[in-house]
Amino acid sequence: MEFFVIQTLIGLSYGLLLFMLSSGLTLIFSMMGVLNFAHASFYMLGAYVAYQTMKWVGFWPALLVAPLIVGILGALVERYGLRRVHRFGHVPELLFTFGLTYIVYEIVQLIWGRAAVPYQVPETLDGPLFTVFSTAFPTYRGFMMLVALVMMASLWLLLTRTRIGLVIQAALTHPETVEALGHDVPKVFMLVFGGGAALAALAGVIGGNAFVTEPSMAGQVGSIIFVVTVVGGMGSLAGAFVASVLIGLLQTFAVSLDWSVASGLANFGILVPASNYAYPILSLTLSQVAPVLPYLLLVLVLIFRPRGLMGTREG
Repeated sequence: MEFFVIQTLIGLSYGLLLFMLSSGLTLIFSMMGVLNFAHASFYMLGAYVAYQTMKWVGFWPALLVAPLIVGILGALVERYGLRRVHRFGHVPELLFTFGLTYIVYEIVQLIWGRAAVPYQVPETLDGPLFTVFSTAFPTYRGFMMLVALVMMASLWLLLTRTRIGLVIQAALTHPETVEALGHDVPKVFMLVFGGGAALAALAGVIGGNAFVTEPSMAGQVGSIIFVVTVVGGMGSLAGAFVASVLIGLLQTFAVSLDWSVASGLANFGILVPASNYAYPILSLTLSQVAPVLPYLLLVLVLIFRPRGLMGTREG
């Protein structure tokens, strides 16, 4: 029971972090039809800007300053870069964001170096939040979950209860009609792209010190957020949330379990010799194959439900 409760909480906190990352990417794809390869780079920038800001003025101002700075950078990227190649089609857009990934990677290394930076959890959030039997759940994990839930509620209220949110939703499906009504659709695009970058940066602020802030951190999560976006359904925020939590729980439990087919067969009296190299796959544990499971889930979803769990479009 203790194991199940703690792993579930850890899996939920990781899943909610993935949702913070994938929600911005989902919004950008919904409106512009572009899978932004540079999205994880904004996550990395958020972590590094927060680290630098924390050195100067502390963690709490960094929580606001880093997403704001990265969001402005994202808006400028859309306005003066992505918008200029938009008329040439989606392939140039993909190539643009792909090249931007390497530019950000090199700039980060030039400014902060190739090694990990000491971006640490603030003292006020360090320590246990509560104890389940004999295992303590970290305060910072609880803070991550709280920030993600507040962000999710704020995003839902913005899209459903405000005028700009209604314009954004209308522009997702009927941009010509929205423009005919007098709204500046390109500006809406810029705001959404900048907002998506800010959401990724916010995930970097609270994820960078929970894990490791280094130049390769964008590559470590970049592929996972694309998996979340596709599994949840292209353009579906609700689907992104469900897929994020599902993948977070799946990987967390898999990493912590040492079950294998061989051990399962042994429970039924069927012994598989360790030296039997004809079937080495039987000796692999769940913790060993955990990194592959999200991609296996992706393949299965694409085969049996190409639109994703809750998607309305195939790409």
